[in-house]
Amino acid sequence: MSSAAAPADGAPKKKGGIKGLLIMVIGALVLIGGGVGAGLYAAGAGLVGGHAGPKIDPNAPKLVLKEGGEEDAHEPAPAPTHGEKAEDIDPAKYKSSYYTFEQPFTANLRDSDSFAQMGLSVSTFYDQKVLDNLKDNEMPIRSAILMTMGQQDAFSIATPEGKIKLQKELTDAINTVLKQRSGYAGVDNVYFTSLVIQ
Repeated sequence: MSSAAAPADGAPKKKGGIKGLLIMVIGALVLIGGGVGAGLYAAGAGLVGGHAGPKIDPNAPKLVLKEGGEEDAHEPAPAPTHGEKAEDIDPAKYKSSYYTFEQPFTANLRDSDSFAQMGLSVSTFYDQKVLDNLKDNEMPIRSAILMTMGQQDAFSIATPEGKIKLQKELTDAINTVLKQRSGYAGVDNVYFTSLVIQ
């Protein structure tokens, strides 16, 4: 009798084993399908494969080599876009272009009755796009320059160190406006064409 009961006990175990195996196979197929789908999504989104470095915007300003140099189509975009700083650009290799603001800037100085009047030019190692962006956005750039001037005090900008500090602050202010308005900066320095403090 015990031999007759054994096959009856074995049959349900066999059915349960098939169900478990079937569930495992289906689960494995779902995981494999999910992995393939995630891989295709990542490849389509540019997260993996095919791209050796950052994408270069074809509309971005390009560095301008001095005469006799060869143009490199893979030059990086301006500093605020891909992290390159003006100090990282070799001035011996690239040509500077200049833009002069026609009207001088006049602003009251901080904590005094003094004011400053200055004429300014800026330089860039990039192509005409930066100069066009300066021209197109002159009004907000003028505003940023005047705000930066108004934060200065007469004593500090009367010193050589104060003038150098002001040049850097003005460069940063102009690049910030250009980045916000056009997507690219590119000004490497500001130069005083005139400076009067009274």
